[in-house]
Amino acid sequence: LYSHQAQALDLARARQDLLVVTGTASGKSLCYQLPALELLRADPDATVLLLFPTKALCQDQFQAMHRLLDDAGLGEVVAGVYDGDTPGNARRRLRERASLIFSNPDMIHAALMPQHARWAQFLSHLRLLVIDEMHVCSGIFGANLANLMRRLWRLCTHYGSAPQVIGCSATIANPAELARALLGRPAHVI
Repeated sequence: LYSHQAQALDLARARQDLLVVTGTASGKSLCYQLPALELLRADPDATVLLLFPTKALCQDQFQAMHRLLDDAGLGEVVAGVYDGDTPGNARRRLRERASLIFSNPDMIHAALMPQHARWAQFLSHLRLLVIDEMHVCSGIFGANLANLMRRLWRLCTHYGSAPQVIGCSATIANPAELARALLGRPAHVI
């Protein structure tokens, strides 16, 4: 592992919120993929929500994680993309059985939040929230994401969970401020 990946894994194992800020193609994805795999191996009931700003990135990261799950002997883990293109029967399957859900903030706002009672099982076991590409979360999009996070924290409290957050960002000048503004709480910056 690169030093930033090892540091991220150590912080994740200590259940600390963290934000990894490095250049493009520097291996940021492993900073949340490895902790997610370790979490699912240690607690098969745990759930993980991974948020991406674009459908293409979400699909790409799902495919990469799917391969890692197989390689880690966790091929039976139910994982999938939950977005506007997901058919109804697949949405129901993911809502009821998924350990890993790959989605986007808009879908969480439009489909999960209003129907949160139907998501009680997933939310009550939510142990990890991943937010990728945090550097694009500025302006209206950033404000909407910050409000979404506050609503998500209230739902998690209601269902008895307190997920750890792992964020990833390209290099930016103010990563600690961005994490606090979006998450409503501090995060260790790597």
